[in-house]
Amino acid sequence: MSKYTHSNEDEDQTEHKPRGSFLVRFLLKFTILSAGLALCAALLVGMALALAWPNLPDLNAMTDYRPRVPLRIFTADKVLIGEFGEERRNVLRFEEFPDVMKSAVLSAEDDRFYQHGGIDWIGVIRAGLTNLISMQKSQGASTITMQVARNFYLSSEKTWSRKFYELLLTFKIEASLSKDQILELYLNQIYLGHRAYGFAAASRTYLGKEISDITAADAALLAGIPKAPSRFNPIANKPRAVLRQRYVLGRMHSLGYLTDTEYKAALAQPVIVKSSQGTPAGGYAVHGEYAAELARQLMISIYPDNVYTRGLNVYTTIHSKDQEWAYESLREGVLDYTRRAPYPGPEAQLTLPAGLEDDPTKLDEFLDGVTEKHPERTDMPIGVVLSVKPNEIRVVRSSSEIVVINDKKALAIIARALNPKAPAALRLQRGSVVYLHKTPTYWEILNLPTVQAAFVAMIPQDGALRAMVGGFDFYHGNFNRVTQAWRQPGSAFKPFIYAASLERGLTPGTMISDQPFELSAEQTGSGKAWTPKNYGGEYGEMMSMREAIARSKNMVSIRILQSIGPQYAQEFITRFGFDKAKHAAVLPMALGSGAVTPMQLATGFSVFANGGYRVTPYLIDHVTDANGQVLMRAKPIVAGDTAARAIDARTAYVMDDMLRGVATSGTAARSRQVLKRGDLAGKTGTTNDSVDAWFAGYTPQIVGVAWLGYDQPRSLGSRETGGGASLPIWLGYMQNALKEFPEQKRGPPPEGLIIEGGNMYFKEFPPKEAVKSLGDPSQDSLGDLLDSLGGGEGNRSGNRSSGNRREPIGN
Repeated sequence: MSKYTHSNEDEDQTEHKPRGSFLVRFLLKFTILSAGLALCAALLVGMALALAWPNLPDLNAMTDYRPRVPLRIFTADKVLIGEFGEERRNVLRFEEFPDVMKSAVLSAEDDRFYQHGGIDWIGVIRAGLTNLISMQKSQGASTITMQVARNFYLSSEKTWSRKFYELLLTFKIEASLSKDQILELYLNQIYLGHRAYGFAAASRTYLGKEISDITAADAALLAGIPKAPSRFNPIANKPRAVLRQRYVLGRMHSLGYLTDTEYKAALAQPVIVKSSQGTPAGGYAVHGEYAAELARQLMISIYPDNVYTRGLNVYTTIHSKDQEWAYESLREGVLDYTRRAPYPGPEAQLTLPAGLEDDPTKLDEFLDGVTEKHPERTDMPIGVVLSVKPNEIRVVRSSSEIVVINDKKALAIIARALNPKAPAALRLQRGSVVYLHKTPTYWEILNLPTVQAAFVAMIPQDGALRAMVGGFDFYHGNFNRVTQAWRQPGSAFKPFIYAASLERGLTPGTMISDQPFELSAEQTGSGKAWTPKNYGGEYGEMMSMREAIARSKNMVSIRILQSIGPQYAQEFITRFGFDKAKHAAVLPMALGSGAVTPMQLATGFSVFANGGYRVTPYLIDHVTDANGQVLMRAKPIVAGDTAARAIDARTAYVMDDMLRGVATSGTAARSRQVLKRGDLAGKTGTTNDSVDAWFAGYTPQIVGVAWLGYDQPRSLGSRETGGGASLPIWLGYMQNALKEFPEQKRGPPPEGLIIEGGNMYFKEFPPKEAVKSLGDPSQDSLGDLLDSLGGGEGNRSGNRSSGNRREPIGN
């Protein structure tokens, strides 16, 4: 046995020896591999540093704060409506900032700023443990130096490369600048909401004070803003800002910056929000954003290199009161349409934990997340539904603000969403995210408007723009629909076709058939048949041109255009400033199938208002430099200048007379009923399927055009018309604006205009030679009229016609 035993021991030794050798070899290889990987990583890091470090921004640019005076835009009555240029800063040296401001910032953002080297590793560990315990990102570890690097790098993309550059820049800043210099950078450049950069600017924006005059309570309020500038500033959310202020004061007290007495005094100081004049918050009392932006663009075209730094002051033709009336009226028109439209349901549906409203801190954190995902719109704050009853809805805005909606009108708007059987996406319930709107007497829930609108008012004598609003909310898309939106004008374009016919022998008394008809594909020449219709499907027999324009009859307008010829009309409309290429020479042009901007339409109607002269709209009256010296002044074309004559004075007079009829007893009769003036004239416009709704109206002193529709064209609804959707916007403005312009009596008829038997005739088309009728079925069959579209000349109803060659038509 011993032999076998010995033999087995030798075998065991033989077997174990290779295993130990294998382990040694494995450890050796692992060590070599690890060292290699570490070396590769070091090389990669070194290469990255070598490549990235030279590309880091030059710190001299960070500290170069040469004063730059921005471009300022004013109304005609010297109210600031826009300021453009470098970020707004009141740049101060480190010692000019009061110590209480510095201590407040350190307490709120980085209490170990003077101890760490750019990254607070203790803070990183503390924040990591806190976030791990709470299972959410409730704390951050960003230092003041890191924030300076982030702000300077000017990138918000969340990528590893950006983080890497930010980290390198943090180390570079710490290596190159003293702590006081870094803190000075932060105090001067951090964004604090409402276009205020730095605490000196923020002090003027939110407190109306110079930074040297602030108290500990003021400093804590300002120091609390950087955490979330759009949500924690006292203008946007005062209750939330005050809660944050209390937190900062507590930190200042615990860190020894405030004594017990100073701390109690700071808590007792009331928070009074007051913006200094000349700040965005305090200076923009007028919503002239679209006008200011257009003025900015015009100035760039003149001074492309240094427009933002040379201190130019631009004085526009806009009047502050008119602008505000236009803004308020347009927004109310959009909101009225939104109230009429079916409520589409809440913006989102969230799970609101039971009893969350009993914990103010957690509730505010929850609401901060909601606001981040669903930004608030101008005058439309966001909220979350707490509870829903048939006659009451409670919506929470913050831990200190709960809105109760119980007005019957407000509840009627959202009635379909209060039905327990409504689909989940439509139903309002606890956790629903909604937008709110405050009327003069009650709160209401409204979906965020998706429809858009535009309004422009101008003086027809010289083209000076009096008011301009290019959309519902400039800050959520600055596309200016007054100047940039090309839309079908619909029936609002008919007056220009009528005007063309007056110079071809038709009169307000010309009788025209209103009977329906259909054109075959062969007759249109376009390969498509066309069956035009009157709005509402109602048709008459023969009616005068005056009655037809008042009632906006499509069949009549088409027959008028057919009579004078589409090509002639296409050339004629260019006299009003319309683009010929935007209006095909086809019969649908009579119904406004082309494209115009609201500005173009206002310019066209100005020709009727001023006696037949085409004036050019202008926005900038004059520009001065920083010393008040006038650099340029507008020299507008004025009505009465023979070079500006667009149409015959008689044509303008007759069209004005007919358009006054539209405002008296036609589709725009509401205008006279409301304004009770005899010098009103205008025309409604509604396109096919109610895609665009217009009203263009004027007095001899002022012209206004209102449009409502969707940016991506779709129907507003079968019952929406220019008279119902856009006329109220025009009226809302004119009810105020016309107080400055007393009613004017009409002047005498121009020379060469014959008034006889209640009708008006040009002397070259006297009563016996003017066109008396078109398309009279008792004397001239409709088929003969349509067959003549291919060419030839002839009379309609045996009377004198325009004698114009008929042109092919098409859709």
